[in-house]
Amino acid sequence: MSYAASITDAYRQAGIYAGRTLKGEKPAALPVMRSTKFEFVINLKTAKTLGLEIHPQLLATVDEVIE
Repeated sequence: MSYAASITDAYRQAGIYAGRTLKGEKPAALPVMRSTKFEFVINLKTAKTLGLEIHPQLLATVDEVIE
């Protein structure tokens, strides 16, 4: 299982920072942005290999399932 900040969201925020810097804003004046979008991924093949059973309600909330 993995629960972490979305990589695509991090790239989007980096693009926003780069755009604002290229428009002339000083990097020290830019606010600190934290990720607000997170992803939850479960690898079912590994879970089965380890003998773990994933509850169906947990699977319903997952963003991505690796089989």
